[in-house]
Amino acid sequence: MAGTSETKQQADGTGEAGQTIAVESKSRPGRRVQVKVGKVVSNKMQKTVIVTVENTATHRLYHRYMKRTSKFAAHDAENRCQVGDLVEIVSSRPLSHSKRWRVREVLKRAE
Repeated sequence: MAGTSETKQQADGTGEAGQTIAVESKSRPGRRVQVKVGKVVSNKMQKTVIVTVENTATHRLYHRYMKRTSKFAAHDAENRCQVGDLVEIVSSRPLSHSKRWRVREVLKRAE
């Protein structure tokens, strides 16, 4: 697609944790949705999970890689996510005070 930025994916199609992809929305043309891959750390709320996304950043002075972790509250309508699952979340309209993401699919189940 023209105007689409993607990061590297594995050969089997599943991305690594912390991966961010911007994709054109099929329902509303011209609107870019963000896609992130992360791990579920909490599912204690109804229809909501907390997903942590790890990415690396370079230290400005020491030029070393640092792990940065961000937490996102995501909408899980069917309560299908468990703690430890690797999930793909996609940006959406504001659903509540803190929810701006939806769970698109569960990539890998926790063991």
